[in-house]
Amino acid sequence: MANTLFDKVWDSHVIEKIEDGPDVLFIDKHFIHEVTSPVAFVGLKNRKLKVMFPERTFATADHNTPTLNQHLPIKDELSALQVKTLEKNCNEHGIDFWGLGHKKNGIVHVIGPENGITQPGLTIVCGDSHTSTHGAFGAIAFGIGTSEVEMVLACQSIMQQKPKKMRINVDGELNRYVTPKDVALYIISKLSSSGATGYFVEYSGRVFKEMSMEGRMTVCNLSIEMGARGGMIAPDNKTYEYIKGKEYAPKDQEWDKAVTYWSSLKTDKGAIFDKEYNFIGKDIEPMITYGTNPGMAIPISKSIPSSDTSDSKTSYIKALNYMEFKEGDQMIGKKIDYVFLGSCTNGRIEDFRVFANLIKGKKKSDNVDAWLVPGSHKVLKSIKDEGILDVLTDSGFKLREPGCSACLAMNDDKIPKGKYAVSTTNRNFEGRQGPGARTLLASPLVAAATAITGKITDPREII
Repeated sequence: MANTLFDKVWDSHVIEKIEDGPDVLFIDKHFIHEVTSPVAFVGLKNRKLKVMFPERTFATADHNTPTLNQHLPIKDELSALQVKTLEKNCNEHGIDFWGLGHKKNGIVHVIGPENGITQPGLTIVCGDSHTSTHGAFGAIAFGIGTSEVEMVLACQSIMQQKPKKMRINVDGELNRYVTPKDVALYIISKLSSSGATGYFVEYSGRVFKEMSMEGRMTVCNLSIEMGARGGMIAPDNKTYEYIKGKEYAPKDQEWDKAVTYWSSLKTDKGAIFDKEYNFIGKDIEPMITYGTNPGMAIPISKSIPSSDTSDSKTSYIKALNYMEFKEGDQMIGKKIDYVFLGSCTNGRIEDFRVFANLIKGKKKSDNVDAWLVPGSHKVLKSIKDEGILDVLTDSGFKLREPGCSACLAMNDDKIPKGKYAVSTTNRNFEGRQGPGARTLLASPLVAAATAITGKITDPREII
């Protein structure tokens, strides 16, 4: 029988199938952070339970943490309590904790891959929706709720209804200066922010094969933004080379065994998907959002479409009113107040390289506040080692310390009410980056071009 990549990984982790119900699924790796774990640990304490496999759980502080002066005590009382509580819980249960200042600290979905914890064929969960990032390695990875975090801590398994299967093929070549972020936003704009609800997506085709691992992570990260349970890409030589030599990667003979198994993780010829879409790479341009969900995205050179093209005219108009945009508006040339480079979507070293290459020899616009936040301390070290920090500093930019930062209005890094931010993050919901903030999602290239000019700029005009 021909099986999909998703079937192979899912079915090999099923402990028990419940008739007319969910599957009991074994979980290989569990990531936790300071925001969604405290109540789960309280649940364990109340039930007098211990963490079953503490070596399969990894903890970091990232969501509600400062990105300035991390060497000092955290000023915000709630954040300080959350981080302290996570450290205490990890110590009690023997879980590795990478707090602020730790050389492995960073955004949860950045540190997993860069330390070799994320590997093909695994099941991975976290109390965070963008866990789908890890699917770039051929893993089944998805976000879970707090009660499910407790369940995984207690028994290393979870009850889940098996999702339907979708394949998205993008073939041909990409145009120059089109990034993985643009590919993802293009797909979401075509399917809508709910178009993949109930599905697990496999991305295939030449465009994804030619992408770097960091690019694949960006695409899989954004799977959740079209309603999917997760997204994944079959592992290949790029995957193996990325993992090889990392701290938690298999070693010696175990490495050879692992690669042999990983090589089998691909969709069989003739395997059937519940739904399939096909796109052509050359049709994709640099993208930008104009509304209040990631599906409201257009090529940066185009104008905002008419509300007549929307399924819900009322919500469409509401979104434009919130953004203070009009149908037919051109996006290029709109004044921007903030630029944010970072998050689990675009906070990796590759993203900083792209940003630095464009701004090198130029100066940041005076009317733009730019927040550049590495996804981890390892990314921060690479920025310094590669001379990127010098480029940023010479162009008038300042670098912050690792964390989720302005991706969500939870920590100190909030976009002020009414201000416009070109952001390399994953969500542009009302108030996502701060009460009343207006977010436009884009790639690091678009963010860099905008930071230089102070207005929405097509990077192709600058490069």
